[in-house]
Amino acid sequence: MIEQPAYTGFGFSDEEWGLLVGLPQAVLTAASAAESDGTRRTMAESAAGLETIAAGRESASPLVAAVAGEIVTRVGDPETGAELPVIEPADPRAYIDDVLLRAGAAGELLAARVDEGEAGAYKHWLVKIAEQVVGAASSGGLLGIGGEAVSDSERRFRDRLAHVLID
Repeated sequence: MIEQPAYTGFGFSDEEWGLLVGLPQAVLTAASAAESDGTRRTMAESAAGLETIAAGRESASPLVAAVAGEIVTRVGDPETGAELPVIEPADPRAYIDDVLLRAGAAGELLAARVDEGEAGAYKHWLVKIAEQVVGAASSGGLLGIGGEAVSDSERRFRDRLAHVLID
């Protein structure tokens, strides 16, 4: 007997599952790109995002646990030292806008296919990923001293994401 992919149990097509699995990493990248922080800070943000994604494997939500498990299978487990490559979009604003559009599409998809609890858990997880990324390294300052924990542009991205997903 051929084993069915995990996403079929949730009623998603391959393309729909691709949206749900790709979005957490896209949120991580967009949150990091919201403020140009330099390589060291961007690496800290990426690590915080990957840890939050991986922590989703322990979620009470079967959907979040399945998506997180698939991402970790694809990119590696931070507990074993895996790191995501630093991705710096050529046009951060366009990338952020695209991620927000995809987040809206994912919200509509979830509303149509899963119960409110599963949809809410997935959306909350995405916002948590953004929060962890934007809070991972201070922005501004001089030689790593000073600066603000979350810049206005990072806060704006996080808030726009929450608005798209939750409102």
